[in-house]
Amino acid sequence: MIDHVAFEVSDLVRSGGFYDAVFFALGVRRLHQGDHHVAYGVEHPSYWIVQRGHEPAAGYGHIALAATGKVAVDAAHAAGLRAGGSDDGAPGPRPQYGSRCYAAYLRDPDGLRVEVVAR
Repeated sequence: MIDHVAFEVSDLVRSGGFYDAVFFALGVRRLHQGDHHVAYGVEHPSYWIVQRGHEPAAGYGHIALAATGKVAVDAAHAAGLRAGGSDDGAPGPRPQYGSRCYAAYLRDPDGLRVEVVAR
């Protein structure tokens, strides 16, 4: 149903470093880049960050990234923190979303909420 999503960022280099770290922990890589964008995916670019000429609104969105298990959730959360993100919910069970749900939450450098989830 969804081909790709894109989010605007204020600093492409800073945000690229954050997403490089988080996606690497999830087995996703940078597939395409240009002066004003970076795209990530496995087989085709499905997650884009784009630098426009203005600041995005803080907390303007939420994206949930699929992980293969608890170890991947933990690794992506730790990588995001090391790469300039902030904690918005430590890794742990989220039984309110299902008995097998394990997730962590980060804020990217622009305040976008990034969930990393394994089911």
